[in-house]
This record gives sequence, structure tokens and C-alpha cells, in this order.
Amino acid sequence: MESKKLYIETFGCQMNVNDSERIISMLSVIGYSRTESASEADLMLLNTCSVRGGAEEKLYRRLANLRVHKKAKRELIIGVGGCVAQQEGENLMRRLPWLDLVFGTHNLHLLPDLVKSAENGEKCCEISFIDNERRLDLFPLVLGERSVSSFVTVMQGCDNYCSYCIVPYVRGAEVSRRSSDIIEEVTALAASGVREVVLLGQNVNSYGLKTEGETDFAGLIKMVATVEGIERIRFTTSHPKDMSDALIECFATVGKLAGHIHLPAQSGSDSVLSKMKRGYGREFYLKNIGALKSARPGIAITGDMIVGFPGESEEDFEETLSLMEEVRYADLFSFIYSPRPGTEAARIPESIDKKDKLRRLEKLQELQRGYTTENNRGYIGTVQKILVEGGGKLPGQLSGKGESGRTVNFEGEASLTGTFADVRIIKAYQNSLLGELLHTSL
Repeated sequence: MESKKLYIETFGCQMNVNDSERIISMLSVIGYSRTESASEADLMLLNTCSVRGGAEEKLYRRLANLRVHKKAKRELIIGVGGCVAQQEGENLMRRLPWLDLVFGTHNLHLLPDLVKSAENGEKCCEISFIDNERRLDLFPLVLGERSVSSFVTVMQGCDNYCSYCIVPYVRGAEVSRRSSDIIEEVTALAASGVREVVLLGQNVNSYGLKTEGETDFAGLIKMVATVEGIERIRFTTSHPKDMSDALIECFATVGKLAGHIHLPAQSGSDSVLSKMKRGYGREFYLKNIGALKSARPGIAITGDMIVGFPGESEEDFEETLSLMEEVRYADLFSFIYSPRPGTEAARIPESIDKKDKLRRLEKLQELQRGYTTENNRGYIGTVQKILVEGGGKLPGQLSGKGESGRTVNFEGEASLTGTFADVRIIKAYQNSLLGELLHTSL
């Protein structure tokens, strides 16, 4: 019997990418195999993000386009999951009557049954929250072949309630997985050939802090580092207010921990940070940056910035630029502030002209392009240990990532995939590096 075809699009963060991997695995059990062609699909799913207004607007445009597929194939099932589904629920079905299925961020484990109901012609919407430690036990593991690098969810949700952020409302309260379960998963991944794990959570720095008798995040990293076969550890995302001395010390003492951290500042102005309810100020943030650079010289630091937050003055914006000058980020995700429904900041009247927001964003991004170029050129002539992930941009090339997380392309045999290679960097581009292979290790 020929399998049914699943087409899935993923919007937003790495947590959504990880959720989509689990969705593909779950639905394979009930006869669905993934296709890259929307026209072949029997089931189309969009795993969505509502953290920023632009991502949500993009989603609605995409959903409107899916109506064409429904007209061409009436038996096609179309579903929406993730943060927009959690936020909007049945409103999505009322707004877009060709949808068959809506499922929230806590309901992945129900998806096979929901799809079966949709196959029988039922309209399904499930967005109930499970706000206790049981919910992470319900996350299905990814089955089948794995790449050499794999995401591992260590916690879900957020308790910070930054004034602009919708995550606590669509992901729920912080819940940490038991460290024993995480180590069991990591051990299984290593046995399947995974060499690198990326520990995921909305705020990994607060892992275990609400669970009596559980290790903290620094302790978890040390536990993962003992798993045979795992050679590199990454994590995302960190909240600066919960950065501990113990975690910073891991960068000095845990050799398997990659020399990269994503530490969003969001603003360089104490006034704006206070309005954002970030729980730290500029001095505290820069103190952590200094400690990280001392613990791991050459560490790559990436971050996030928001421009145009309500009440942000020109002086506030200049303080953000000066923070960037002090940190000199390897890369930066930057956005114009967009009010999210239900958040505290959404109730603050807009006070900044759109042209001024765009001007500030363009100025910030131009500055960051210079820092990124400077950072990338700094690798020229160095030898980087690259985890080879697969084919590169050009025929005959391989591609992988070094300690910094920057993509490196170089010529080599496909059989090197899954190994570590010493590569000398010979050229730098804006978003990647070019290298030449020296030798490999198992």
C-alpha cells in the first residue's frame, strides 16, 4: 500500500523545527511519508510562529494561498499548529473555513488521532494547555534516521513575561524535563550516529531551578558531556538575567561545549530594558559578556535587538548602537517592534513614526554587517574543527559548522559526512566561510 504524503512548512524558532521533526516521526506511524511537493500532499501542515507580527502576517498570506490546493484536491487535509494555532484556536477555522485541523503547542502527542478524525471528515481544534511536568513526558521522540546533529528539548515555556513577548501565553509556564530522561535520549541519539546535540528551551538558563533535587543547566551540560559519542554540545536560547557563574565556567572547563552563545540583549538602553521588563540592565549584560569572553577567548556571541519599542528615544537607540560596539556580535537578529496581542506592551500607545523605525533598523543592520564581516575575516588562516553535515553549496563541496556555528564549505568526499574535519579557512563571505581540508578524525 502506497503511503500517504505529508507536506509540512515550519515558521519561526528552532523549537518549532524540533516540533516539526517530531510531527513527521509521529505521522509516519500512521502511514504518512514526507514530501517536498505541496501538489503531492494528502496532508498539509503549517507549524507557525507568532512571536513577531511579520511572521504571523506571512503565515496568513500563505494560508490564503492554500485555498487553491483545497479547491484542486477536496480530500486534502490542511492543518495549522504551533504558536499562532495556540493563540487563535477556533478563530482560525472561522476566518479560514478550508482549514480542517488546528492544534496547539501542548498537543503534539494528540496529532495522530486528530489527523485520523480529519480523515473521516471531522473538523478538529485542540489547544488545551497542560501546565505541569507531565507535558514534556508526552513529547514523542523522533524515529528513524538522524543527521549528525540533533535538537534535544530540555524544557518548554517561559515565566519571564517580558512586556513585548507572547511566548508565555502560547507556550505556557516553564517546565523542565527530568535530566535522566534527557540523558537517555542523548545516549540513544549518540548510538544512532549523532555527534552533536543542541539543547533547546525558551530559557535554558533557568533549567531545573523550579524542580527540587534536579540539577541546574550547568550541571546538565556536564552530564551530557559524559555521554560517549557526543563530541559537541550547543544550546539556545539563554536569558541574560539567569546567566549563572556556573554556566559561564562551563565554557572554560567543558571541552565539548561549543564556543558560541546566543544571548539576546534586545536593547542597550536601561530605560527601554526596564519598560521591556527584561530583569537586567546594560551594566549587568556587559558584565556577563566580559565574563564569557574571559572564560572562552574567541567565543562567538550572537544576539537579538528590537528597535522602535514604544517610547524609545533617539538617545536610547544610540545606546543600543554603543552596546553593539562594545560586544561586537558575530551575528545579530534585529527587528522592528511589533505589538503582540495580550501583551503588556501592546497597551502602550505607539509613539515612533514608521519611517524612524525603518531608519533605525537600517542603521543598526548596516553597523552589524560590518561587525559580521570583521568577525568572519578574523577566521582567515585559522584551522577550524568542522562537523561535516553533508553537501556544500557547489558540486564536490562539503559543508559543516565549527565551534562558532558559522557554516564552512570546502572540497571533500561525501564519505566524510558525520566526521570531524580540520579545515583551514581561506576566504570569508557575509554568511559563510570557505576552507580547505587538512585532515579528518572519526
